[in-house]
Amino acid sequence: MTLIFNQVHSELEKGIRLSKCRKCGCMRGTLENLKASLPSIKIKEAKDLFKGVNECQAKLEPLEYPCFGCKYCIPAEAMTKLTSKFPSLASSTLSSCEFEVSKNSWPPVSGEYTVTDKSSPVAVSVLASAKLEEKLSKSRPEGLCIIGKTETENIGIDKIVKNVVTNPAISFLIVAGKDTKGHQSGKTLLALWENGVDKNMRVIGSTARRPILKNVSLSEVNAFRKQIQIDNLIGCENTTALSKRIEELAQKAVPAKSTVSCGCHSCCDEAEPIATVPKIKAEKPRAIKLDKAGYFVIIPSKNGKIITVEHYSYDNKLLRTIEGKNSRDIYFTIISNRWITDLSHAAYIGKELEKAELSIKKGFKFVQDGA
Repeated sequence: MTLIFNQVHSELEKGIRLSKCRKCGCMRGTLENLKASLPSIKIKEAKDLFKGVNECQAKLEPLEYPCFGCKYCIPAEAMTKLTSKFPSLASSTLSSCEFEVSKNSWPPVSGEYTVTDKSSPVAVSVLASAKLEEKLSKSRPEGLCIIGKTETENIGIDKIVKNVVTNPAISFLIVAGKDTKGHQSGKTLLALWENGVDKNMRVIGSTARRPILKNVSLSEVNAFRKQIQIDNLIGCENTTALSKRIEELAQKAVPAKSTVSCGCHSCCDEAEPIATVPKIKAEKPRAIKLDKAGYFVIIPSKNGKIITVEHYSYDNKLLRTIEGKNSRDIYFTIISNRWITDLSHAAYIGKELEKAELSIKKGFKFVQDGA
C-alpha cells in the first residue's frame, strides 16, 4: 500500500520539476483531482500524499496549454497508478455537468465547432488537428453538417454524443486527423461505438487515461451507437480526400425521421429519452463578500493598447501590477497564481477586464464598477 503512494508522490515531484509540467493543464487537473479525492481514503499514506499535492500546487505556473501532448504524461501516469489500486477514484474525480445544454438551439452544447448545414448527414471530428477543421469548413463539401476538434476522452466525447443524438439528420461520423497521444480520443470514440460503456460509464475497450462519460446518460450512449456509423480515418489530414469521403457518405444517407412523434406506441417505444440538466433562475446576491486576497484596480491604456491591473491589500498596500494586451491573459494569470480566492470576485474581474479591453478597441471611456 505504502509503495503505491510513494510512487505517485515521486512521479508528481518529478513532473513539477519540469517547466512544461508546471504550465500544463494535465498537471493542474491531476493535482486538483487528487486534492478532491484523497480525503476519501482514510489512511495515513493518503494524508501524506495530500500534503505533497499541496506542495506541488504551490509550484504551478500560469497555465499555457491544456495538454502539451507528451508521449509519457507524468501526472496522468501518477493518477493511473493510484486508480489501479483504488478504481472508485477514477470516476469520483471527474465532475459532471461541465457544460450547459440548450433546448432552443443546435448544437445544444457549445464548443469549438463549425456548423455548415445542420440538415446534412455527416459530422466530422478532426481530433487534435485544428488547422484541418479550418480547411475543411472553408471548402464546405456537400453533406457536411458539423466539424470540430475532440481532444479529450471524456468531456470531448460527451459533447459529441449529446450533439449527435439531438440531430437525427446525422448518420455518419468521420474520425480523422491526429489522435491525442495520451487521451486517445479517436480510439475511444471507436471503442464507444463498437462496445458501449460499462455500469460505471467507462468506455469498454478504451486504453485512454480516463475514458469515463459523466455528462450523458446510458440511453443517450445507446441512441448514439444506433444512430450513426463511424468512418475511421484517424491519421488522415488530406482535405481533398476527406471532402470526397464526406460527399460519398452523404449519398448513402437515409433521410432522417421526423423529430415529431406521431403518438403511436411503436414510435414512443423507439424514442430514447434525452437527459437534460436543470434550469436554475438567477437571483440577486444577498450580500457581497470581500475577497481575503485583496482588490484590483483596472487601468486600460488606449495609446499603448495595454491593460494594467494593480493588486492591493485591504490596507491599500500595492502588492503587484499585472500587464497584458487582452483580458483573457490577465485573468488567467490572476487565477493561476491564486491572487483571487472568491468565485464571485473572479467573475467580477473577468467582466471588468472585458469592459476594459472593449474600451480600448471601441474608444469609449472605461469606468470600473463597484464589486
